[in-house]
Amino acid sequence: MPAPPCASCHAARAALRRPRSGQALCGACFCAAFEAEVLHTVLAGRLLPPGAVVAVGASGGKDSTVLAHVLRELAPRLGVSLRLVAVDEGIGGYRDAALAAVRRQAARWELPLTVVAYADLFGGWTMDAVARSTAGSGRSRACCTFCGVLRRRALEEGARLVGATHIVTGHNADDMAETVLMNFLRGDTGRLARGGGLGSPGEGGALPRCRPLQLASQKEVVLYAHFRRLDYFSEECVYAPEAFRGHARDLLKRLEVVRPSVVLDLVHSAERLALAPAAQPARPRACTCCRALASRPLCQACTLLDGLDRGRPRLAIGKGRRGLDEEAPRAGAQPPPSAALPAF
Repeated sequence: MPAPPCASCHAARAALRRPRSGQALCGACFCAAFEAEVLHTVLAGRLLPPGAVVAVGASGGKDSTVLAHVLRELAPRLGVSLRLVAVDEGIGGYRDAALAAVRRQAARWELPLTVVAYADLFGGWTMDAVARSTAGSGRSRACCTFCGVLRRRALEEGARLVGATHIVTGHNADDMAETVLMNFLRGDTGRLARGGGLGSPGEGGALPRCRPLQLASQKEVVLYAHFRRLDYFSEECVYAPEAFRGHARDLLKRLEVVRPSVVLDLVHSAERLALAPAAQPARPRACTCCRALASRPLCQACTLLDGLDRGRPRLAIGKGRRGLDEEAPRAGAQPPPSAALPAF
């Protein structure tokens, strides 16, 4: 049976049915619709004002690759300029191949690229070193916790190095739904309270951040990359199989079978979530080590790094971090080079 005609141009044959709407479109019309929806998200949310210098978090994966390509297409209409910022976490073999993909993208699209490394920013600590340090602590899943906090700090540092006024990341709707689900499962009211919206305005001196792909499904991100023939790195991080996010992802897939709208339902629920006054997160204050904005005496980045330096990484995670918060940093400890940056 031949494919139906494209519902948009009525000339070409349809190449897909959009997962969300079921609309039959050709590849060109799907890509145009995808870009128009991202443009609407940016404009309706007032995420990137004209004249903004935008640091695009570039990992080499499908999400950041699609984000960079779409924003490059939309940049003249938005009146913004783009800078690619990649983070080298220090994961042997895996990160080298991903950074090679980022460098190919930067050369092909003629976009400036800056790479910042954990080893340079965080006193020689790399993710491979963190993994070795936490291996005997009973916290095998801790790598993603450390990496998420440190990568956020490193991206901020890289954005400042290139003179950016805004940061964008490639989180899609599935990513955000997984995060909401994880926070519910953990009972993490603080993160639930901060999880709504399309980004953060940038308080305490932090650069504003946004997620232009937050309303785009992972399936459509993959389809866009396919029809635009984008070159991206697709291997999973070697530490990801132990992450709690994987369990949330599996649960979300099962929920989608019985309720296809569950991904966007979770994303929108985070936007509308109201917490009781007693459950609201504490007012932020200055980190006692680096003076960044924090909800505890030590910001999350300094807590994790201090725990690593003391050889007590387990206490830097979850409820155990109180033991580190209540102690002064070890003698002679220096804040990370990005100490002027706010905590996240």
